[in-house]
Amino acid sequence: MITLQGKNIYLRALEPEDLEFVFAVENDESIWEFSNTQTPYSRFLIRQYLENAHQDIYEAKQLRLAICKNDTFEAIGLIDLFEYDPRNNRAGIGIVIKNEGNRNQGIGSQALELLIHYSFRQLNLKQLFANINPKNEASIALFTNFGFEKIGIKKQWNLIDGVYKDEAMFQLINQQS
Repeated sequence: MITLQGKNIYLRALEPEDLEFVFAVENDESIWEFSNTQTPYSRFLIRQYLENAHQDIYEAKQLRLAICKNDTFEAIGLIDLFEYDPRNNRAGIGIVIKNEGNRNQGIGSQALELLIHYSFRQLNLKQLFANINPKNEASIALFTNFGFEKIGIKKQWNLIDGVYKDEAMFQLINQQS
């Protein structure tokens, strides 16, 4: 089981008890734009997903971890590695902190730092990438603070509420490998 410890938070593997939290996040239409979700998920599908969460990144090609405050087991956010490509040693990275009251407290920064460190040191990845709405200033600031560089704009990439919107791609290359 993966547990990554930070100053005020830790990252842990998903557990069956996270069903309602993951259900709430996946069905929050306000973040569908960022997660490329188009339809709601049932509790049944999320339960199946959690039952298979034991697969490692090599099997599942993704890794989703719960973000928790040090004094509790309860998840307050999720951080993911997705589109894991072992041949080219890269993966995408995404993060969501569910409640606004937990945002702007450094939680996202700590979680991102832990997962970058894990990705480069434990998984030996050469690079990470993030897809960010160019108008999402908070996410851009979060990722650029860790050295992610904007490498391009995918024009009219996502159809959201009948409007095509651009998506920026940011990349962080592991200079140690």
